[in-house]
Amino acid sequence: MRIFGVVLAGGKGRRMGGVDKAFVPLAGRSLILHVLDRFEPQVERVAISANGDATRFAAFGLRVLPDEEALGPLAGILAAVAWAAEHGADAVVSVAVDGPFLPPDLVPRLCLASDHGEIAFAQSKGKAQPTFALWPVSMLAPLAAFLASGVKPKMMDFMTQVGAVAAAFPDDGAFDNLNTPEDLCAAEALIRGAR
Repeated sequence: MRIFGVVLAGGKGRRMGGVDKAFVPLAGRSLILHVLDRFEPQVERVAISANGDATRFAAFGLRVLPDEEALGPLAGILAAVAWAAEHGADAVVSVAVDGPFLPPDLVPRLCLASDHGEIAFAQSKGKAQPTFALWPVSMLAPLAAFLASGVKPKMMDFMTQVGAVAAAFPDDGAFDNLNTPEDLCAAEALIRGAR
């Protein structure tokens, strides 16, 4: 099975302290570098989904897929699934740029959960983590139709509509998003404690 990956980096709305979240420093490195370190070994290729000026990601040497900010992360997923289908991949796994502790076995566990070709999303602490999900390329047309329908583009609404399945992960903070300076400080302390 050929699996591509996409880092959902967003744009203007994905900021912390006036800085693009992808470039917020954590333990001396940007959040996106932490995510790529854990994610790239799990997939065949990686792209970045973002709106705004794509050249800000040029140093990574990765394809930047534009999304429409008004449609949220599902627009980035649609672009990623189209890109993967165009290159002969079977599915795309999405991750959030502000989730630097994603599990090293994220992709295989999502693949196991999707045993009948469904979307599979991570679930931890009893909570759905829809930005960490496997999206089969067969979802291209249904997702395009969902976004074109004019409904509010919520990930879980689409996932429920198409019968997505959950992949359970241990309650270990792997999907904690860094949304505030306090979250960032806690993550710094966690990294320092692991050294």
